[in-house]
Amino acid sequence: MSATSSVHHLENLLFFTLLQLIIIIVAARLANILARRLGQPGAVGEMVAGLILGPSLLGALFPGTFAWLFKSVSSEPITIISQIGLILLMFQIGMDFEFQHLKKPANRSALIGVSVGSIVLPFAAGYLMGELSHAALAPTLPKLPYCLFSAVALTITAVPILGRILREFDLNRHRVGVLAISAAAVNDVVGWFLLAVVSSLALAKFSMAASAIQFALIIAFLVLMWLVVRPLLKRFLVAHAESELTPTAMTGLLAAIMLAGIATYKLGIFAIFGGFILGTLIHDMPRVVNAWQKQVGQFVLVFFLPVFFTFTGLRTNIVGLDSVALWLWAFAYFGVAVAAKIIGAYLGARVTRSTSPSSVANSACRREPAGSVDNAARSRSPRSCATAASSRGGPANACMAMVGNNTFGSWVW
Repeated sequence: MSATSSVHHLENLLFFTLLQLIIIIVAARLANILARRLGQPGAVGEMVAGLILGPSLLGALFPGTFAWLFKSVSSEPITIISQIGLILLMFQIGMDFEFQHLKKPANRSALIGVSVGSIVLPFAAGYLMGELSHAALAPTLPKLPYCLFSAVALTITAVPILGRILREFDLNRHRVGVLAISAAAVNDVVGWFLLAVVSSLALAKFSMAASAIQFALIIAFLVLMWLVVRPLLKRFLVAHAESELTPTAMTGLLAAIMLAGIATYKLGIFAIFGGFILGTLIHDMPRVVNAWQKQVGQFVLVFFLPVFFTFTGLRTNIVGLDSVALWLWAFAYFGVAVAAKIIGAYLGARVTRSTSPSSVANSACRREPAGSVDNAARSRSPRSCATAASSRGGPANACMAMVGNNTFGSWVW
């Protein structure tokens, strides 16, 4: 009887998981197409699809249907699929950007300036917002941890969506895109480290020694990946991947991505960075990069990513903002997050004299050769180049960091 019940539970879980995947993938693709026709990034459309399918709209208008579709079984299968897709996306982002730009001293200086500016000012602004909002939003919580969490929330940039937007606008091979994604990665590593510190402070378990050890282990991991894993991985791929990834090469590469994700998770900076770091190690192997994009990349873009971005919207409940005061605080946080990220990154870029508005616009309008599943969609969207040029007419990370920061902000809310 127990075995029969277990089989029934598994079949029921499989049924609802497959049904949810069908709805998510189709809705995400339709929203992606519509967003791109409106000159917006496809990822934005996919998140809007999640909001429509989630408690914000479908759950509010048809609670019974929403509960049957998305609450009948555990959401863990969809969560795991979305996280695997996120790790693979970060790997693709890591290997898809031309990090050779960072060999130039001027670009490294620009990276430092933009990174510092887009961390320090948002952190200070977030802390100030925490001071102002504590009495209204969290009067029962300790003030210092709350203010620090608010500061970290405005500091972190959502690297996955930033990388995908840069790729959609063909900026992944340009200096602007490389500076943006590199600065965002620095933001996130620092942000997740700070979040661990804030969490330990909130739980009264903060230890300076433990934080110093964690930081040292992160540095040691990066050194190990560059000096040891990089040459071994390249030697392995040269032997097993020429014009295409052989089954052996694919197995080794997938195992390496997962091991890197496990390592960064254990270091406290989230598993997706393992995929990103591993991708950067082989970004200068064009045959491997092209083979991955041809054999795996399209499936990741069409299946895994829509699940992640749409599921993000599914977990967001705008209805939770049930008063005018909460909406005002939401808009206030939104505005401060945007302004602090733009101004901080701008000042950092200008201090290092990294770029001029015209160079950013020109980079945004230069297109890469075919090689992306969405090239055809880009060519059908004449507004995309103009949108990229006009909205990014400032130093490297400014507007892109704004997009990522606001995505994280919606998740926090």
